Amino acid sequence: MNAIWSEKLKRNGFGWGLVLPSLLFLGMFTYYPMLKSVWLSLYEKNLATPEPLFVGFGNYAGLLKDHVFMKVFNNNIVFALGTVPASIVLAFVMALFADKALKGRALVRIAFFYPNMIPMIAVANIWLFLYTPHFGLFARFASWISEQPVNLLGTPDTVMGALIVMTIWKEAGYFMIFYLAGMQQISKDLYEAAAVNGVGAMAAIRRITIPLTMPTTLFVAVIAITNSFKLVDHLWIMTKGGPNNASNLLLYYIYDTTFNYYDQGMAAAMTVVMIALLLIVSSMQFFGWDRKIHYE
Repeated sequence: MNAIWSEKLKRNGFGWGLVLPSLLFLGMFTYYPMLKSVWLSLYEKNLATPEPLFVGFGNYAGLLKDHVFMKVFNNNIVFALGTVPASIVLAFVMALFADKALKGRALVRIAFFYPNMIPMIAVANIWLFLYTPHFGLFARFASWISEQPVNLLGTPDTVMGALIVMTIWKEAGYFMIFYLAGMQQISKDLYEAAAVNGVGAMAAIRRITIPLTMPTTLFVAVIAITNSFKLVDHLWIMTKGGPNNASNLLLYYIYDTTFNYYDQGMAAAMTVVMIALLLIVSSMQFFGWDRKIHYE
């Protein structure tokens, strides 16, 4: 009996020893900051109160009265609704095209994926020039339609749409890689059998490709929603959240509250709200879509 327990302990101890470094990093840089944010969200800590003052859920109640927070929260929802579905659909279409047996197929895949290889700061500078009034390519197109100079990033009605277009261009190629990998796992015999039975190309995509890539769609959707709440580098370069907070997003507002206004308690409360929202959305996706997914 002792020999069996000794062998089991030795085997399990070796496995835990292998994962221990990863668990330490995960605990230090993920779970501890999350728990620290939850603790700090219950305290008032700003320039007026250098020592944390316990206020319970006062910070959360304050968020409901903060008109800027409500506007930023709505901006982030609009940004997610604008970028996530469009990026997923575009990535799926590009993967269909890249999966075909074409000459120069590798070049097509590189061209689709290349925007993701460019750092977001560089992308923001490129698109900032494209949106520049009078000189930018897209600004000129908009001026032809309106017959007047248009400042796409300086107008509240157009700034969010401009940022959504840029993000879709940046993200779609990254998601395409996952769809491409998923499509290559589908047996070609299924398509051949469908063709023999007179099933057209569009019907084959609808009845074979889409159902069998649903696991990929679930994974991509979770990543896309997460990215829609964490991609804020471009705001620093392009708009600083303006004009009049029309392009401000939640993570950028958290950064602004923490390092410009030094209100760490309120920033922690906003962080907890964002994490809770992402957990709820991810849980709904996993538990809601799981019944419709074919894993084999």
